[in-house]
Amino acid sequence: MKKLKAVCHEYRHGLLFLYALVYFPWFGFVEQHVTRHFHIVHMVLDNYIPFVEYFVIPYLLWFAYVSVPLVYFFLYSKEDFKKMCMFLFTGMTIFLIISTVYPNGSYIRPIVFPRDNVFTDLVKMVYASDTPTNLFPSIHVYNSVGTHLALSHSDSFRNRRWLLHGSRILSSLIILSTLFIKQHSVFDVLTGLGLSFFMWLLVYAPDFSEVKRTIAVKVRS
Repeated sequence: MKKLKAVCHEYRHGLLFLYALVYFPWFGFVEQHVTRHFHIVHMVLDNYIPFVEYFVIPYLLWFAYVSVPLVYFFLYSKEDFKKMCMFLFTGMTIFLIISTVYPNGSYIRPIVFPRDNVFTDLVKMVYASDTPTNLFPSIHVYNSVGTHLALSHSDSFRNRRWLLHGSRILSSLIILSTLFIKQHSVFDVLTGLGLSFFMWLLVYAPDFSEVKRTIAVKVRS
């Protein structure tokens, strides 16, 4: 019994996972109710971006890319876990609020696929499971940036350049994938990046400033 209490106390930060009880019902509500009458999200650049079904692979890798580091930090780095949750969950809540008060959607998905292969089949699965509504800021974009920031600001990974380089590449491919499989408008990506920058200032920039001050003190000494 004492061991169980000790484990519960050690991992009590896992209570942050209860946010799922807020996010998923709320997201399900807006997905079911925002189906026809919504504000159209579109930019001229959307017309020039081709449909490339191969980008569905990094799009789907997003689920593992975000969840694996989150679970790792939960198990091995309480502070990194809390910061990552603060970053992700705040942005996701802002997304839900926007979707609720300003229903939005797009018509950029192809009506007929230019090719027929396994990748287009995967895109069809994505389209079937996720409606072209409630698009900005793009959570795929926002959470990808947040995950990379969490890894790059963690002492556990700061010196693992190969991993951070791979994370940078994958997060960039995920962001591009939202455009090339026509799941998001350029506007969704830009608002996702903008919100990411704002949250970086709140969550991670203070630590970055502290690091710079520490380095400056060491240099002067």
